[in-house]
Amino acid sequence: MNRLGKKAFEKIEFGIYVLPIIIFILFAFYIPFGMNIFYSMTHWNGIQSNPAFVGLKNYQQILHGDIDFANSAIFTIKYGILYIIIINVLALLLAMLLVKKLKTKDILRAGFFIPYILSLVIVGFVWKFIFAMGFDSLSQMTGLGIFKLSWLGVPNLAFLSVLLVSVWQSVGFYSVIYIAGLQSIPQDIMEAAVVDGVGPVRKFFSMTLPMLMPSVTTCVFLALTNSVKVFDVILSLTGGGPGGTTASVTYNIYQEAFQYNNYGYGTAESMILFIVVMVVTLLQVSVFKSKEVEA
Repeated sequence: MNRLGKKAFEKIEFGIYVLPIIIFILFAFYIPFGMNIFYSMTHWNGIQSNPAFVGLKNYQQILHGDIDFANSAIFTIKYGILYIIIINVLALLLAMLLVKKLKTKDILRAGFFIPYILSLVIVGFVWKFIFAMGFDSLSQMTGLGIFKLSWLGVPNLAFLSVLLVSVWQSVGFYSVIYIAGLQSIPQDIMEAAVVDGVGPVRKFFSMTLPMLMPSVTTCVFLALTNSVKVFDVILSLTGGGPGGTTASVTYNIYQEAFQYNNYGYGTAESMILFIVVMVVTLLQVSVFKSKEVEA
């Protein structure tokens, strides 16, 4: 009886400690998520007390006749692919440079990481000033034609501007993850490979990269989720322009819900985004996890 009573007391004690967290998660995630599902099947302007239930009409309209959502999805896909590739390649190259025995490596690490601390809204406004005023001054000083281009007024250049600012702001964060991964690789294995005559290229692709896969998995996962939910830099830098060519899916959701007061429709778009992101990230993590090796 004493043993049973002790086990029961431990279970009750465990439940008392866990219950606040369960309640917090319930109110912070599951209840809003359930409300999100309900409102996605309504026609609601965010004000009326009784939203009109329309079933799957919002989803049908999004998937079959919404040109703006389709264009924003195309932008997000192109942006996401380029962002994931560029940010991971640059961050890995930067990390390989910063793990070397440089006297200024600590200062360089801090310098590359500082932009990540700044809000992307602030970064967007700063770069908007640079593209508008700074490049004009550089054009007058250098005479280079690249600074005379309308970086925020031409669709392709506006796309590159959003991509450039996003990469510049976050490359330091991803490089820190790669630095940690490179430093965790056993150096005796690398030294043995050099003694055996393995070249630097083969050593990187056959030894360094496979043992770095946990960091690659993390960085690709973070880059994927960050690229899909890109919003703040677009809001402050281009405002979705010119002509809506730099509007991401999240920016399109923001417009539908908070500018056009189509809360039900915007919620349906957010549910589609959630499902797509969940499926893609699960596939990405499972594929990359299968390629990880133990040192």
